[in-house]
Amino acid sequence: MIGTRSETARLTAATGLGLVALLVLVSACTDGNAASVGSSGKSSSPIVVAQPSPAITPVVVTPPTTIATTTTVATTVAPTTVATTTTTTTVPVVPPPLFPVTPVGRGSSGNAVKVLQSRLLQVGFWLDAVDGHYGTATSQAVMAFQKYWNLPNKNGRVDDTTAKILNTVKSKPKAKATVGDMFEVNKALQVGFVVRKGKAVWTLNVSTGSGHPYTAVSHKDLKTKLAGDAQTPDGLFRVNRQRPVGWWEGELGRLYRPKYFNGGIAVHGSNSIPNYPASHGCVRVSTVAMDWIWDGNVIPLHSTVWVHS
Repeated sequence: MIGTRSETARLTAATGLGLVALLVLVSACTDGNAASVGSSGKSSSPIVVAQPSPAITPVVVTPPTTIATTTTVATTVAPTTVATTTTTTTVPVVPPPLFPVTPVGRGSSGNAVKVLQSRLLQVGFWLDAVDGHYGTATSQAVMAFQKYWNLPNKNGRVDDTTAKILNTVKSKPKAKATVGDMFEVNKALQVGFVVRKGKAVWTLNVSTGSGHPYTAVSHKDLKTKLAGDAQTPDGLFRVNRQRPVGWWEGELGRLYRPKYFNGGIAVHGSNSIPNYPASHGCVRVSTVAMDWIWDGNVIPLHSTVWVHS
């Protein structure tokens, strides 16, 4: 299997509410910071998630509309550690596709895309609909698949190599967490895992802090210059505030329906989620994925976010 996962993960967390505040940046977010909390800069309406079209001959895996979650973190997650002992997790074997995935790319449509979409869902990579249209959600799911399995091309297009691995892979992605419910961000792989009871239920494409120093002019006050280090700090956090509707103007740009978990750092929707770390510190996902996160209560208020390298 390409991309071996460690079964042991150890995290540190601060006292009090159990949040870790490892670093407060001058503008500690991908596109905004804590100063944006009082903003009322919402503009466009949320993107409407397409509904799946009728199934075709291939076996179609229905994309989720909700994911069961608990209102609190599992009691097996200690305040300062996650999975303190080495645990062997059984990963379910995924059967081969009924119809083989073939090379295809963004802008394509038809049965070949439906076969691809069904297979991505079957092997654990989220997308919004099995509709035969190769749009943003499908491209992001392909990119997440390519990142997780460390394929040569991580461009969101199904080439011969990607098609071969999609047709032969026998297991779903495996998170480092082995207990609890959380959103786990793996910075090394640049993917996010929706974890339920210690297992990765869905895998998403993400883009975290670039790790480079930056200077910028505030989007809120053009006379204000900002400087900082584009880091997404490691740690165990909880979602402490959120903005439910539309786009919000931050110091460094716009954030779509953000869920803040570390000062001004949030999981939020963006129109740019490349195959490398590119943000000022936040965890970017596609706007389509962010709508699903909200609609399905995938990352509830006060839920756990674990960031690690």
